[in-house]
Amino acid sequence: MLHAKGPLLTVDLGDETSRTEDIDGILESYVGGRGVATRLAHERVPFDVDPFSPDNRVYFSTGPMQASNMSFTGRTNCTSVSPLTGGLCSSNAGGFVSRNFADAGYSAVELAGVSDELVVLHVTDEGVEFEAVPDLAGATVPETVAYLDDEHGIEADRTMVVGPAGENLVRFASIMTSEERAFGRGGLGAVLGSKNVKALTFGGDAAPDIEIPASQMEIHRDAATDDHIMKRQGTVAVLDLANEMDGLPSYYFSERHFEGAEGINGDAIEQKKYKKGTCSACAFACKLPTRDEAAGVETEGPEFEVTMAFGSNSGVDDIVEVMKSNELCDRYGLDAISAGNTVAAYLASEDEFGNTDLIHDLVEKIALREGVGDDLAEGIARVHDDLGVENWTVKGMDFAAHEGRVLHGQGLSYAVANRGADHMYAVFYSQEYPLVGKDDAYPPEGFEGKPKRLIEKENQMALNDSGIVCKFSRDFMTPERYEMLFGADFEDLLAVGDRIVTLERHFNNQRGFDRGDDTLPYADELDGFEAALDAYYERRGWTDDGIVPSGNVPA
Repeated sequence: MLHAKGPLLTVDLGDETSRTEDIDGILESYVGGRGVATRLAHERVPFDVDPFSPDNRVYFSTGPMQASNMSFTGRTNCTSVSPLTGGLCSSNAGGFVSRNFADAGYSAVELAGVSDELVVLHVTDEGVEFEAVPDLAGATVPETVAYLDDEHGIEADRTMVVGPAGENLVRFASIMTSEERAFGRGGLGAVLGSKNVKALTFGGDAAPDIEIPASQMEIHRDAATDDHIMKRQGTVAVLDLANEMDGLPSYYFSERHFEGAEGINGDAIEQKKYKKGTCSACAFACKLPTRDEAAGVETEGPEFEVTMAFGSNSGVDDIVEVMKSNELCDRYGLDAISAGNTVAAYLASEDEFGNTDLIHDLVEKIALREGVGDDLAEGIARVHDDLGVENWTVKGMDFAAHEGRVLHGQGLSYAVANRGADHMYAVFYSQEYPLVGKDDAYPPEGFEGKPKRLIEKENQMALNDSGIVCKFSRDFMTPERYEMLFGADFEDLLAVGDRIVTLERHFNNQRGFDRGDDTLPYADELDGFEAALDAYYERRGWTDDGIVPSGNVPA
């Protein structure tokens, strides 16, 4: 089975030392990326750790496909215990850092302990250089990137950076790379902030020799030549369909249809797109560099999830105003989905939907933990009672845009996902939208056949995150192509994903997570939900309470 190569680099932030060790056995069993990081975290992070404790660890990792020239492979994984959910969380980002990471020669980098001062870590094939950067305290992401370029000649594509939100321990702070790409969900930027790490840079000339089958270029060619709407409108292309199905969360989830959708839909974003945008080696080019000269705003995005959170869910029908919100989140280092939904919760409490000046002010206040922003920085699950609004989260993570009250399998996916209410954990929504040409679609309502398919999708996405292969490759990656690329039977590859999901669940079980956490604010509205949950557990081999039996914990 194809897998990543290279040692683990462990960085002790307190002692300012580093060491390498052979982890070939783990790489062979878990491929790379999320799989290897999950296995390492399960072994090395105390089950009862506080996310902001020095005992929590952060893992960055790549997979074997970063040695390829294939589309959909410009991504990097990050894993730690989430300050937002309290569970083990993996997030991955696109951009261009993945191959610079691989050039340093390590399959994974582990950060342990806490630095006594604010530092930048320069990771190369010769080891780690610790640079004290007290003057960067409070610096925005662009300011930090500019410093690294001006002082060291290190461009944005070699960096991972936290903004003020990470330093201020905002529970949904992101880690930014290539300045505008995010390790977004779960607040892992705050974990870096708690360790006094402002940025990491990567480079070298020690990329491992991994032989990728030449037929990788079939996938690359198909990505280049396919006339996919995402190449023009990114993920926002689905907004009109969601709205037509009464499946677009609006006004802090109180409604499912937005009358102002035309102002924030795919056509609106396409009008503001001024060039192509992509990730390393990818010919699919689905990114959205946008600008509006009159408003003086330039950003990348927003994607569908952010257009929901800062658009329909906040009562905003102007794509330029959503672009401004997106740019502010990138500047301060915030997960734009959680930031937008948290702002929407506040707008609901104050009856201020559509107040864009307030929205932009709140984003800054959250990042700096000023005034009401200090409370909102804790996230919806911790602040909803004070606001007097409903808790629209699962396991502390707020919902993505794909509406589980309409797409019932996606609702089940939100409930059981170890990461919380995240749409990318299984990408099950892609099975339920009535898209032309889909031959594996399920009806949106009901649960028949969905628990089995959900498990398959979770396992496949865990494999993607270990490979690492972008999840937007779904129209191009057939079982046969997985087998061709990774040199193993598809069922054996799905078994890798199963081990990853099970290890995550077991870790979270030890932290107190069980069936009571696998629920939805609207679970009572979904006929058959509890039975579907039972079926999911049974197929996973877990108990009726959603707990992994001790004999089922993977080695």
